[in-house]
Amino acid sequence: MGMLDGKTVIVTGGAQGMGRRHVERCVAEGAFVVLTDVQEEAGRKVADALDGHALYVRHDVTDPAGWDTVIATAVEHTGAIHGLVNNAAVYSGTKAIGDEAFEVFERTMRINVFGTWWGISKVIAPMRAAGGGSIVNISSIAGTTAMPGFTSYGTSKWAVRGLTKISASDLGPYGIRVNSVHPGGIAETGMFNVPATESEREQRLLNVPMRRSGTVDDVSSLVLFLLSESSSYITGVEHVIDGGASLA
Repeated sequence: MGMLDGKTVIVTGGAQGMGRRHVERCVAEGAFVVLTDVQEEAGRKVADALDGHALYVRHDVTDPAGWDTVIATAVEHTGAIHGLVNNAAVYSGTKAIGDEAFEVFERTMRINVFGTWWGISKVIAPMRAAGGGSIVNISSIAGTTAMPGFTSYGTSKWAVRGLTKISASDLGPYGIRVNSVHPGGIAETGMFNVPATESEREQRLLNVPMRRSGTVDDVSSLVLFLLSESSSYITGVEHVIDGGASLA
């Protein structure tokens, strides 16, 4: 038996990187997945490879009408929604607050925060109808500490952290759990730049107690746990997954 047998899960930003792996792992654990992304060709390719256990919907997470389409599609295909992974996000590099362009800040907030808010608000009714559910918001360690230069991205991920806690408090009485995941350096996503030499790599990893960079599967394993009934009494918590790098 799989961890998610019989469950329907929506994963935003599921066409590549971490989101794609969340989709694949959810299907492997028995879920039917509605994956969404603005990258239509890549999204369809992911869904087509999963033998009818996933469906792609082109979707901009900042568009509330688009969310209505995603919700209706999921309910039409399986009758219920049990999980949501708010994974879609943008990262535009680092700039000190005095150098950051407002357009970059606004776009980052619209996708990373407003998109997450829309996702949470739109799944409440179908999750209540299903008797509860689990929402997993992908944040970052940039949402747990003040990292210099992370004006847009860091602010957005702090906001996702706060939104998670408030949503968990509001939605707990309906059996809907809301948690946030805060990855550190994950090699396959480009958020852990691979050093040019082995000595540089070893030096960098001295700051990570577990002495390795994270993998997409590390993060997906945590997401699966939070979507599953194994975490049925866990809500409103920020789950840091960085090999101990933020301990200091």
